[in-house]
Amino acid sequence: MKVGQKGKTIIIQYQTDTVEAFIDKINNAYDQFVNHHLILDLSTKSDFINKNLKVFETLVKKHSKAKKSLIIVAPNIDFNKVSSKINVVPTLQEAHDIVEMEEIERDLGF
Repeated sequence: MKVGQKGKTIIIQYQTDTVEAFIDKINNAYDQFVNHHLILDLSTKSDFINKNLKVFETLVKKHSKAKKSLIIVAPNIDFNKVSSKINVVPTLQEAHDIVEMEEIERDLGF
């Protein structure tokens, strides 16, 4: 797991763990991330598929209660089958764009 920061957003890049181990590491360090927007970059995991998204649901709920964005970057999935509760985009730039849009929406009270 590689962690970087850009402004109010923390980017966590998947490296060599299983998806479950990746989530466990994020959950164990969550206190460091709770006040930031999160982008989980899974673009290096070529075999990441839609059914793998289920393991992120609890983390997404927890982070949205903190009124922060959590975006998953996964270019190799079928975006038509993604739950509307989870933000998944194909590129890192789109993830940053979504974070900005959601921050504006929260500022406007939506």
